[in-house]
Amino acid sequence: MKFMDDSIAHPGLGASPVVLPAWKSWLSALCALLLALLFISSGVWKITDPLGWAARIVQMQLPAQFSVALALGVGAAETFAAALLFVPRFRRWGALLAALLLIVFMVYVAAYYNVLRGEDCSCFPWLKRSVGPGFFIGDGVMLLGSYFAWRWASPAHSLKAAVITLGAILVFTGASYGFAVFQQSGLAAPASVTVDGKPYSLGQGRIFVYFFDPECMHCFEAAQRMQGYRWKDAKVLVVPTRLPEFATQFLNDTGLKAPYTNDAAPLRAVFRFNDPPYAVALEHGRQKAAFVAFDDHSPAGDLRKLGWIE
Repeated sequence: MKFMDDSIAHPGLGASPVVLPAWKSWLSALCALLLALLFISSGVWKITDPLGWAARIVQMQLPAQFSVALALGVGAAETFAAALLFVPRFRRWGALLAALLLIVFMVYVAAYYNVLRGEDCSCFPWLKRSVGPGFFIGDGVMLLGSYFAWRWASPAHSLKAAVITLGAILVFTGASYGFAVFQQSGLAAPASVTVDGKPYSLGQGRIFVYFFDPECMHCFEAAQRMQGYRWKDAKVLVVPTRLPEFATQFLNDTGLKAPYTNDAAPLRAVFRFNDPPYAVALEHGRQKAAFVAFDDHSPAGDLRKLGWIE
């Protein structure tokens, strides 16, 4: 009897039986496909816009010095999870990785809920969300989907092929970051913008151009810190990205002394970014550096290295 018992294949813990009801197979595949589409959109978005996502990560209360690395790392992890979910032989691994990413994000948001409440957390291009009860419901549904994708998927195999896939994603991530940095280097600003009804030249000397939203608290706090900078032969120009009628009040409330221009459109056509705060350092009309992180250390540290502030 023992011999006969040993000769029967028993599924391991959590393993799928040899023959599944059709609805379980279909549910597993559907959950995997939907999760893969969500994660690949989120991951590729971060990889192809690492500087913009670095700014969002800083707004999520994470260290600015690690913001670009975190944007690229999370983007690569999400893309890898999506790739694994798309392929049936990798699906269990992909579901586990997706579940891990969701749990880590939910735990982090829960830990900083009082600080992050109401903040934008739109990781997916077409899904607009903010931190609140709905965030946990949405991620809980995705977590449940990752369980179904794992529970009734075939046992995973071909680890070597999965590692090769990861390598390809990392190469793509590195190339995308290099391209983003290249795009941000040496961009030529418009010859001039309008300030107080008069042309204001951007082609002479050093100009720090700061983009802000008057209703953005991160923009407000960044401007308050910048008003204490001691500039060396450099001028500051601020640009409201919306609600220009509140620009003067914004400057008065923050104490930042600088002229402002409403020519955001031609400037943003050259200097591309998602949400403010954002800034560029112009030297003789060309971009010397771009800044997406604004905290106690940035952009002050980089500006000091450039010799723009004391």
